[in-house]
Amino acid sequence: MIIKKVNVTDNEAAEFINQSFTDYAIKNDVALNFEEYCFAAEENSKIIGVITGRAYYNEVHIGDLIIDEKYRHMNIGTKLVKTVEEAFKEKGYSKITLTTFGFQAPEFYKKLGYSLEFVRKDNDPKLCKYFYIKQIIKDISEAAILEYEEK
Repeated sequence: MIIKKVNVTDNEAAEFINQSFTDYAIKNDVALNFEEYCFAAEENSKIIGVITGRAYYNEVHIGDLIIDEKYRHMNIGTKLVKTVEEAFKEKGYSKITLTTFGFQAPEFYKKLGYSLEFVRKDNDPKLCKYFYIKQIIKDISEAAILEYEEK
């Protein structure tokens, strides 16, 4: 056996990842619901902001939100996050999760209704990592939560 770095977009690696996740989900009686996404904000045919991530199982994860510095504080980030929320709320996903560092945007996500789950502290406060969540399906049953906690 050898271990080497490969490009995730390599067809063989991508097929292995997709098939393995699918098989494992089926084996555990869980719907995979995998979907990658990327939404871009454009001005005069130029990209000025992007939000990317993945949806899987019952959650949507925001991976990156990047706004061109000249266009910050113009609600573009808010519009991109809301676009993700709207795109996935009717698809059966129950929550959106994300992480951000202290120097990035913890207060921004709080303002958008995301709840802080956890902060991974660091000696440098700018590098503390904030874990956020927002429920997008409001009627998660108490029974389902209790059933999971009893396992």
